[in-house]
Amino acid sequence: MSVNIKIKNAVKRYGQSTIISDLSLEIKEGEFFTLLGPSGCGKTTLLRMIAGFNTIEGGDFYFNDKRINLLDPAKRNIGMVFQNYAIFPHLSVRQNVAFGLKNRKFPRDRIEAETQKFLELMKIDQYKDRMPEKLSGGQQQRVALARALVIQPDVLLMDEPLSNLDAKLRVEMRFAIKEIQNRVGITTVYVTHDQEEAMAISDRIAVMKDGVIQHIGKPKDLYQRPANLFVSTFIGRTNLLEAKLVVEAGRARLAFPGGFELAMENVRDECRKSQDVIVSIRPEEFVIADGSGAGLKTIVDSSVFLGLNTHYFVHLETGQQLEIIQESKIDEIIPNLSGIALSVKSEKINVFTADGSVNILKGVSDDKTAVGEV
Repeated sequence: MSVNIKIKNAVKRYGQSTIISDLSLEIKEGEFFTLLGPSGCGKTTLLRMIAGFNTIEGGDFYFNDKRINLLDPAKRNIGMVFQNYAIFPHLSVRQNVAFGLKNRKFPRDRIEAETQKFLELMKIDQYKDRMPEKLSGGQQQRVALARALVIQPDVLLMDEPLSNLDAKLRVEMRFAIKEIQNRVGITTVYVTHDQEEAMAISDRIAVMKDGVIQHIGKPKDLYQRPANLFVSTFIGRTNLLEAKLVVEAGRARLAFPGGFELAMENVRDECRKSQDVIVSIRPEEFVIADGSGAGLKTIVDSSVFLGLNTHYFVHLETGQQLEIIQESKIDEIIPNLSGIALSVKSEKINVFTADGSVNILKGVSDDKTAVGEV
């Protein structure tokens, strides 16, 4: 069985310090939901509140319609996978996986059948008689995941489970985790600070900062139309330019220092007023013209050829540096010190108020606005 998780007005304090002040969230049944943010933003604290490992100073937590604030962690029917694996070093792989079933006093034949099922599902059947010390980090994490899933929990909680693995294993394991979660269909809450990892495996992501959810949405929504400047800079790489939004006769355009202007057709009606703005342009959203073309005038500082793409590092007349990613061409790479003009893909860039708090363009999809009725 899987459940949906509802959190309303959650508060968490440590002494006089408030880590989470008023957080509301709904996680759908069977969803792979990720809490993403920098260290200290409150994501692990929230996960531990769901698990019952942290006290709750305010608000309500529900599994379906059952309030769990005071429910003992052992009775919440959760599976937990930790950063450090936390498998028992004195038990074999098979014994580790079977541990939860034995603890719940399942019949012997059921224990054997379910243990074998999850050993095979996690592709660790061939290691079932090995001790943990004889396993690689990725294999140990598969054991931890099998042990968490074999008890058929209502919710699977995962706290930075891949951070101790090398880069190649992280990529391998994140796809394994997503594939297994899809097959099992269990509601999963996943904590990470790695934005690429979150984008690769999540159905939806909540980006957190200082205990506050900044944006909830599908990976595509967060990347293409971030709700604010923090989300834009945290998800992927971007270049930030100061500009003015000029609105005349109902038509909006961006005016950049140096004289380059860009028509903007997708500014929200309520934001159509002349104002200072911050423009977020991802490296792949620039278009290179020659030095005489219309656009932002820049000088090439250096380039890096990476096969499919070439990265250019340039600077404006003001000295501000920009990164550009272009599909590699058969022609020569643009030499250093060359003058080039940059236009942009206006339908892809993002424009924020001067304080960075609001994206003024149409198309922002933020599920955070829908959780007030939880």
